[in-house]
Amino acid sequence: MNDFYPDAAPQFARTDQREVPVIRFDKVAKNYGALQVLTSLSLQVNRGEVYGFLGRNGAGKSTAIRMMLGITKLSSGSIELFGHPISQRLVKTRQRIGYVAQEQHFYPWMNPVQLAKFVRGLYPHWHQRRFERLLDVFELPPKRKIGNFSGGMKAKLALCVAVATSPECLILDEPTAGMDPVARREFLDLVSYEARRSDTTVFFSTHVIDDIESIADRIAIIESGRTVYEGGFDALSNHIATYSIDESAYQPGDNPGEFVRHGTWLLQQGRRNGRFQMVFEFADHAPNYPSLAPGWQQDPMTLEDVFVAIVAKSDQVNPL
Repeated sequence: MNDFYPDAAPQFARTDQREVPVIRFDKVAKNYGALQVLTSLSLQVNRGEVYGFLGRNGAGKSTAIRMMLGITKLSSGSIELFGHPISQRLVKTRQRIGYVAQEQHFYPWMNPVQLAKFVRGLYPHWHQRRFERLLDVFELPPKRKIGNFSGGMKAKLALCVAVATSPECLILDEPTAGMDPVARREFLDLVSYEARRSDTTVFFSTHVIDDIESIADRIAIIESGRTVYEGGFDALSNHIATYSIDESAYQPGDNPGEFVRHGTWLLQQGRRNGRFQMVFEFADHAPNYPSLAPGWQQDPMTLEDVFVAIVAKSDQVNPL
């Protein structure tokens, strides 16, 4: 990846106009007959942000993106792109967006060179040199038929095309599915670089926390068709903590300490790796160095642990 970017290439600072919205959802709902996919989805993505759109498979992420692009109609609510409703200036708006879909659909008889000739007429700011350099970075053969590409190669080709359109906003829908770890890292490094090189807004939809943790400025988590969290990683992590005790020592009704009784929600509880574990969400910050009941300990949490606690709440969820 370093071979692509000259040493003199600056690492641009983030824009000072962070509060200028590029994408805005306001109470968006989508129904397919009796099936309710989205219920009340609200979020705002500001100019220059890398924004992680997180939710497990089937949460409605791809439906939200299709509505954003004008492919699927809303049932209710509103979506704005670049300050305008999506129903206005749709063609010109799409020319300002680079899009990498979850599944790639190219003409299999084309090669990347032919694909570029086909696509560049649709985008007024097509950057041919950048496209060619990206093919080299990702080691994509420019004259091999795309029908012979693997799924990971097609995803990288889609990113090459999207970036070459010089987009103001880059929309990525589960783009790393099927990639090996090396290809994923190259892909994510390029996304991060592009966001900072040109102050591109990135809307990154995924259920894989590792894909977004290192590059996102803010995230939204959706569950059951609605936004259950929007903000930074630190704010989310600081409100959730996990405590455990050896399962042989646990008795029903036991609690890690009286500190969890005040403005606290029990998100999950159950046995894991020989210990009984309880996951709590605190109205304020999780207490630092709490006084624990005998046998209890506080367990470290990864961002994935926090995500699971938010979206996969058990039957024991209740306020304390």
